[in-house]
Amino acid sequence: MVTQETGVMNLERTDWVRALTAHPAPLLNALATKLTAECEVKLTSLPQAGLGLLTLTDGAFHEPYYLGEFPLSACRLEIGLADGRRADGGAQVLADDAGLARSLAILDAILAARFPGWDTVSEHVASGARLRSDEDHRRSAILAATRVDFALLNNANEDDDETL
Repeated sequence: MVTQETGVMNLERTDWVRALTAHPAPLLNALATKLTAECEVKLTSLPQAGLGLLTLTDGAFHEPYYLGEFPLSACRLEIGLADGRRADGGAQVLADDAGLARSLAILDAILAARFPGWDTVSEHVASGARLRSDEDHRRSAILAATRVDFALLNNANEDDDETL
């Protein structure tokens, strides 16, 4: 939701990346490039793309085991304006795209510090949040439609036994 007086999202900062990634990566990359044309962008950690491992602990022996891998990209940076203001930004995204992580970190910093162009980023966050919410509702409806009540199976078995 967007408040009318400020246009700021009522989303937590941790949800901005999820909302932004509802938009195509080329659009986000172009927006980040446009908004940092007059800025100094200093990487505090290099953009990295790779694989993360999902580790779980065995319930019986309490030993770790690896459930699987997932693509992960991350970046941290600092943006400086000509007037001396600075802002930190960062992003981790489930994608094998270090450039996208860099763009998301830039957009994060711009929105958090309300640097020039923050209102455009806020609009993208708002529209992305709406897209994600619609997607979540569709998935919930699909899940509800495929839910099985296993209690009915016990009653069916009892009915079968009575007919024999």
